[in-house]
This record gives sequence, C-alpha cells and structure tokens, in this order.
Amino acid sequence: MPVYVYHCDKCGNQFEQQQKFSDNPLKKCPDCGHISLHKVYTPVGIIYKGSGFYSTDHRSSSGSVSPSKPKSETEKTEKSSEPEKAAASDKKKAENKIIPGHSTS
Repeated sequence: MPVYVYHCDKCGNQFEQQQKFSDNPLKKCPDCGHISLHKVYTPVGIIYKGSGFYSTDHRSSSGSVSPSKPKSETEKTEKSSEPEKAAASDKKKAENKIIPGHSTS
C-alpha cells in the first residue's frame, strides 16, 4: 500500500498516511479538525545506474560507454593536428625507405 503525505493549510500539520489506491483522500485534519487537508506531491528520487539511459550515450565496440562530456578548445585543436602530424611522419618514412633492387645514387 502506498504512503501519502498530507498537509493542513489551517494549522500547518504535515503527516504520512498509508492508504489503498481505492481509498478516498483524507479531508479532515486529525489535529485541528478543519477540512483543509491536501495531498503533498514530492518528486521521486530516481537513480540511473548502468549505461544506455541518455541519447548522448554511445556504446563502443567493447560494450563500454564513452563519456559525452564536451571537449575544451585546446583538446579540439590538439586532436585536429594529430592526423596532420601522423601524415607528415608517414611521408618522411616513405621517403627514407629503401626499396630492394633500386639504388639511391
């Protein structure tokens, strides 16, 4: 059975009452006797555990979730220059590679 929280507008009394879904809501305050009760609706605390709860979650091929935090501008510029550095390094290696049967002179 659910537990409902009631609040009296007249005296400020707040209490919990266990009731069935089919029971009528309480109207009369047990402390002051006035008909000034209303149910208090509070947000439910939800804790998401695991992965796959947000549209920003992406699964990698290993099944783990990669974080979707925004990158700073410095990380973006460093990442963009890495392919250029790798391409220059590959070009240098290709120039220095000696092919069998060919002379360098």
